[in-house]
Amino acid sequence: MRAAAAAESDLARRASLEAQARWLDETKIELIISEGQNEIAAFKTWGFDIVPHRTTMKQGFTAADGTVVDVESAFKDPAHCFRVAVVCAMWLTGFDVESLSTLYLDKPMKAHTLMQGIARANRVYPGKDFGLIVDYNGMLKSLRAALAKYAMGEEGGGGGATDIVAPLEERVRAFLEALGEIESHLKALGFDPLTLTTLAGFAKIAAFADAVEAVYTTEEGRRRFEILARQVFVRFKALVAEPSAYAYAARHDNLETIYKKLTERRDTADVTEVLQALHRVVNEAIRAQSPENELGESKLFELSTIDLDRLRAEFASVKHKATALEDIRALVERKLARMLQQNPLRMDYYRRYSEIVADYNREKDRVTIEETFAQLLSLVQGLDAEQRRAIDEGLDEEELALFDLLQKPDITKVDRERLKVASRDLLAGLQRLIAPLDPWTQKEKTQAEVETFILDHVYGRLPSPPFSAEEKEAAAHRAYEHVRQQSANGLFPRRAA
Repeated sequence: MRAAAAAESDLARRASLEAQARWLDETKIELIISEGQNEIAAFKTWGFDIVPHRTTMKQGFTAADGTVVDVESAFKDPAHCFRVAVVCAMWLTGFDVESLSTLYLDKPMKAHTLMQGIARANRVYPGKDFGLIVDYNGMLKSLRAALAKYAMGEEGGGGGATDIVAPLEERVRAFLEALGEIESHLKALGFDPLTLTTLAGFAKIAAFADAVEAVYTTEEGRRRFEILARQVFVRFKALVAEPSAYAYAARHDNLETIYKKLTERRDTADVTEVLQALHRVVNEAIRAQSPENELGESKLFELSTIDLDRLRAEFASVKHKATALEDIRALVERKLARMLQQNPLRMDYYRRYSEIVADYNREKDRVTIEETFAQLLSLVQGLDAEQRRAIDEGLDEEELALFDLLQKPDITKVDRERLKVASRDLLAGLQRLIAPLDPWTQKEKTQAEVETFILDHVYGRLPSPPFSAEEKEAAAHRAYEHVRQQSANGLFPRRAA
């Protein structure tokens, strides 16, 4: 595998082969067999030392940090490197490993023993749509007989059972059908994936960008591509025992690269990075188009120095506009999610964003894309202003959330200041009260204690007028529901007052 990777000229294919080689290097193969009398001497006559394997079977695996995992737990854990178990009778029946996808049979079995054995690879698990049986004994006839008896019923005969068994050749055909379907889908979107097999280097990088842009042409097209791609990946993975399938590995890897580029999401700390990320995308319109720059780092700009009118002009000249908008959408969505967690009264921003996206998805032509860019840019500026509001009010984010939930419109400046003080004090009091009650949201007694505390605080600290008794009760209820939800989600602070 490493030799093949070293000889591969295509960078993406080489990286894939190197990753497979690392996976193989990490993989552990262990025996799982019953202990027999004089087994050390018996195995030694065959030139095999059973001692280290028996030690592992009894003691398990020791990790680098000193923790020990028994062999059963290790094999059931998809993340563990124990991936291949060689068994005789143990683990063939009554041993449930949902992630197990492939079973190699080199032992004659019949009837219920065979049925129980193949059931090891027949469990449902995410990313797995069937179990693969690799038969070295020609047991298809025995398997059909067992299926007829145990799966179809005593009187079911053998007629219907043959449809349950899918030979490897049919799996190959199923993979090729899925591969052809997704490639036809890409062609219908305006990109021929077969061109990727003839390209290399920077030309191939540019072609991948064109492919992503084509997939983003319509929302339905993107979703269908992702569904078809996952089907191709699962079916290709199931063909580990069929070398002929690897003639299509390059086409599979190209599709996987496109899929990964669609699902990549960049983390962002604040709205400034939204515009920085956008500028990195649109900056290609004004930088030198050379192979060296294609892979280099883009220049970052301070938000205060960005000319938004010029930014709009630059966006108009960007080739992959739909791709740029998808990146912006991902950043704005994550920003909105964090802001809504802090303050539920920011839902209007989310509604506005949803309307922008809905309008965009209805018709993705050039004018719509540019209008959506302008609307998202305006929304980003609004989010930035909303984040500054806590500073302008002299509150932190938690205090601002309570302040928004308690207040009412058209109150005087003096009452607003009194409400700010009440919000700060309420937060500090809740932090002191809730800290020793964890998890208070799961018990009626502690829920009532927190609700009463908020109600007493609101009635005692909100000015009357302008707040009526009914308004105070409603405000207290809003504040309680917010604190309860935040605490249930692990978001309410546990700081000392």
